[in-house]
Amino acid sequence: MFHDRARIVVRAGRGGDGSLSFRREKHVPKGGPDGGDGGPGGDVVAIADASLRDLSAFRTKRVVAAGKGGHGQGSGRHGARGRDAELRVPVGTQLLDAQGALVADLTGPAARAVLARGGAGGRGNRRFATPARQTPRFAEVGQPGEEAEIELRLKLLADAALVGLPNAGKSSLLRRISNATPKVASYPFTTLEPVLGTVDAPDGRQLVVADVPGLIEGAADGAGLGHEFLAHLERARMLIHVIDSAAGDIAEQFRAIDRELREYGAGLAELRQVVVLNKVDLVRAPAFQVEDPRIARVFRVSCATGEGVDPFRRALFDAIPPLPEPAAAGPGMAEFLVYRPRPRRLPFRILRTERGYRVVGRPPDEEALEQALRAAGAKVGDEVVVGDEVLEYA
Repeated sequence: MFHDRARIVVRAGRGGDGSLSFRREKHVPKGGPDGGDGGPGGDVVAIADASLRDLSAFRTKRVVAAGKGGHGQGSGRHGARGRDAELRVPVGTQLLDAQGALVADLTGPAARAVLARGGAGGRGNRRFATPARQTPRFAEVGQPGEEAEIELRLKLLADAALVGLPNAGKSSLLRRISNATPKVASYPFTTLEPVLGTVDAPDGRQLVVADVPGLIEGAADGAGLGHEFLAHLERARMLIHVIDSAAGDIAEQFRAIDRELREYGAGLAELRQVVVLNKVDLVRAPAFQVEDPRIARVFRVSCATGEGVDPFRRALFDAIPPLPEPAAAGPGMAEFLVYRPRPRRLPFRILRTERGYRVVGRPPDEEALEQALRAAGAKVGDEVVVGDEVLEYA
């Protein structure tokens, strides 16, 4: 089954704690602080993978978590960086946050987006040494990593997309012109999921053509199977409008699909089109009497006998609009953009002491503070200093 949507939770790694350590060597009875810093937590990174076709990998994978940073150690040794978690998705995947805002649109192979940034590592006690405080007996606890709920939406990338009423012959046409082998039968809604096919030209050029389930009246409002898959037409450069020339009023069939494209929006009604009148073996020389500036050409074919298919395949390469010229990259500009959420700045810090913990800054409410202390590793009986108050963690 084709999966074009998924919802997951991403959790970046927590930063490692700074070390509370003092130099203790023979003949050095009063060595200074030498606690190293904790390592930063790992990020959760989405990467567009050209070898993937849908989001079925996320049917059971609901949480993606990165690794924690390593704790600092004595002798000034810093903790290791946490392992990044790579989220591999098909090219054409959009990433949205919990409010539905677009975080990133991965439209090219190897495009990447940072979905959750790892927490900063805590500073070791030697970082707090000053001329007035030469033996700091506290170190900073690592910061928590970011956590977010992300919705994945796949929109297929194709040069052209087949549209038409159910049983118009779209899948049969795709079988004839490409390497795709979609299911073909003489009843409506044979196609239940999008299919991509590659069309080869004698000179080595290639085109990708997408077949989606047939549209019925009201598809833009969710009727039939069309609403779920109309989004896959948005990235196509051209529509191939397939009409059953033996099924009645040809012009009305064209207008029925056109109404759904206009109702859906997203620029589908403005796309360039070619019209394919199928089943000419049943109706000789069908007439197409629609004047529309979007229609580049009209073809008459029979997918059953192969009549007109080869000329259509050859002409398809000239009918599809060329790709826009890529904008010249400026000096130092990356080949793809990396989107980063704004880092969450906590209004307080937690320091680890020899007796427990100290909260510096503006502490949160009681429940949030308890969660922060628990995440920092506090145990029952530890001393917790908040401002002028000395509490016991329970």
